[in-house]
Amino acid sequence: MEAPGGVKMRVSVVVPAYRNAAGLAECLQALVASDEPPFEIIVVDDASGDGTSAVASRFGARGLRLERNSGAGAARNHGARSASGEILLFVDSDVVVAPDTVGRVARLFEERPDVAAVFGSYDAAPRAPGLVSQFRNLLHHFVHQHGEPEASTFWAGCGAIRRPVFESVGAFDTGRYGRSIEDIELGYRLRDAGHRILLERDLRVTHLKRWTLGSFLRTDVFLRAMPWSELILQRRATLDHLNLKAGQRVSVLLALVAAAALPLSVVRLEMLAVAAAATLGLVLANRKLLAFFARERGLAFSAATVPLLLLHYVASGFGYLCARTEHAFARATS
Repeated sequence: MEAPGGVKMRVSVVVPAYRNAAGLAECLQALVASDEPPFEIIVVDDASGDGTSAVASRFGARGLRLERNSGAGAARNHGARSASGEILLFVDSDVVVAPDTVGRVARLFEERPDVAAVFGSYDAAPRAPGLVSQFRNLLHHFVHQHGEPEASTFWAGCGAIRRPVFESVGAFDTGRYGRSIEDIELGYRLRDAGHRILLERDLRVTHLKRWTLGSFLRTDVFLRAMPWSELILQRRATLDHLNLKAGQRVSVLLALVAAAALPLSVVRLEMLAVAAAATLGLVLANRKLLAFFARERGLAFSAATVPLLLLHYVASGFGYLCARTEHAFARATS
């Protein structure tokens, strides 16, 4: 694990934490037990008030604290300012790294001086039980596993970046996007500056988060679709990466058609056929995803995720339409 010139590449892990002391303990335990432990671990308590600092000290991590809750972007920036390693590895507090995660990250940067940042994905073994949690986490895994290796965005659930590059582009946004898609926004700025970002599919970590139907829909609308759509409209970004590929955009349209046609079938029976046709089209458009679900969890699970998939795309479409309307209104009144 030697960098050019025989200097060992030092990895500083930054873990933002908010009211997740139990998950943080498992996260830190895995980091400490890594095949090649990081140079330092910095835990930033985002004003949790739940004993996060005590958990950090129990595992020998350096504990920092924000005086008021400021979001993951601000917490990561605060930790990065205190880091001394050449590589910043951001790991969420509800993520458990694999034994080789830290070593894999260090070696990649040592062997690829042209790469500025790298990120991985959740594995196919999410910890939380239940249909919604399994669906949400496996969906994330599938999308990242089928993403292009030359990435256009960044993911901070388990993502690393060279510290000088991170500082040069201005770190994570702490304004409009600081509590939602701060990592995606950072990725766009990295690419604007000419830096390379890799999606390393073998860099897999386990997600501990439990999802409810409510948290799943709120996240999709308010923390993903709306801010990401606003960012795209502002930047006129290319719509062909991760969740923005053509297949996903077609799926959003089909889901919105099905959602609109179904209630209309009460007054016009033929609209039921329209809803059924749109849903069938959605299934066909996502056949590879549903086949993946079937392989991992069985046919019954795969079939049960179809309504959730419909809701996922409806939420995404609704969020996009809201952002589009707001953007058009702002332009008309400016």
